[in-house]
Amino acid sequence: MPIQESGEMYLESILYLNLKNGYARAIDVAEHMGYSKPSVSRAVGLLKEGGYITVEADGRLLLTASGKKVAEKIYERHTMLTEFFIRLGVEPEIASDDACKIEHHLSDSTFAAIKRHAERFK
Repeated sequence: MPIQESGEMYLESILYLNLKNGYARAIDVAEHMGYSKPSVSRAVGLLKEGGYITVEADGRLLLTASGKKVAEKIYERHTMLTEFFIRLGVEPEIASDDACKIEHHLSDSTFAAIKRHAERFK
């Protein structure tokens, strides 16, 4: 089942919260993303149905192997693009917002080229 941009954003948020807090629950995702609990609950159901996450008895959201693969790809794009834009002189908040807007739409080859270019200037 192909995942849409919104699903990628949820998976990235789950990964981020797990890295930051050691866990992610639907309420944490809702607060982090600024979405309502019902919206997050629906998304969680779709992600679970798609095999991208599992939900533990205590409400913790865990990424499956396929969910983790998608989340890590988007998270890497977000962090690398944000850092790249900041090095170009963009304000950090704007850099992060802009990275979020394009991270889902870049082809793998374009991202690889940007990444190679950025690595030269580290």
